[in-house]
Amino acid sequence: MTVDSHQHFWRYNVHRDAWITDEMSLLRKDFLPGDLIPELRANAVDGCIAVQADQSEDETLVLLELASLHAEIMGVVGWVDLCASQLPDRLRYFSQFEKLRGFRHIVQSEPDDRFLLRDDFVRGVGLLAEFDFACDILIYPRQLPAAIELVAKYPKQRFVLDHMAKPPIRSAELTPWAELLSELARHPNVYCKLSGLVTEARWGDWRAEDFKPYLDVAIEAFGPDRLMFGSDWPVCLLAGSYRDVKNLIFSHTSMLSPEKQARIFGLNAMEFYQLKAPHHGSRTSG
Repeated sequence: MTVDSHQHFWRYNVHRDAWITDEMSLLRKDFLPGDLIPELRANAVDGCIAVQADQSEDETLVLLELASLHAEIMGVVGWVDLCASQLPDRLRYFSQFEKLRGFRHIVQSEPDDRFLLRDDFVRGVGLLAEFDFACDILIYPRQLPAAIELVAKYPKQRFVLDHMAKPPIRSAELTPWAELLSELARHPNVYCKLSGLVTEARWGDWRAEDFKPYLDVAIEAFGPDRLMFGSDWPVCLLAGSYRDVKNLIFSHTSMLSPEKQARIFGLNAMEFYQLKAPHHGSRTSG
């Protein structure tokens, strides 16, 4: 079972999706399952995890609706206000959706580098385990120290770091990112997605060797049992095709045993997000 642990859908809205700058204009259109599923099939990927791109419960419900229509969408990482006083009620409500496997807040956009340690946010994260929800962490390297403190507070909560915390590939710097990533990886409840890397390099002007030092650090730190392949489609299209992204990770992990590669390309995501294999007989088109 090959699983893409990280991709997005949206119906483009110029106001809501203001994060899509002029430089990223090719993303200013709808990206829906009918666009992704042919890519999955062409690249021998069985299913995917749809991850929120907008911070609203409406976004979560839209992704869940798409997941109910398409067997390939094996799970959803949605958004809920983790700082809200009514969070327990919202988590109870969302627990009815079988394909909702976790939540994410776009922490990288928060001006406070220690947002992850805000009392209300910490309290909210502490409620997720009660409902068996995972927590995706989306941050920049400067926010890694706060992430290290957060995951230490909740050793039984399942966390996954998105995009390897966006290492500074474009500037070819390793420190302090490498040291901080390794420190985070010492917590066994934290996994890491090998995703979102091509857009951290020079768009249209990268080589596979550019990523080697960073992937080596992640593999050494987390080991093959806590890493997941993710495409970050359609954002990845700014810098490469779906096939480019998959081949980049596949080539770099080719020195591992087939069993270890299988873990990175599906089994770890299945276990971490507690996914069920898709039943393609019920799949719809479009």
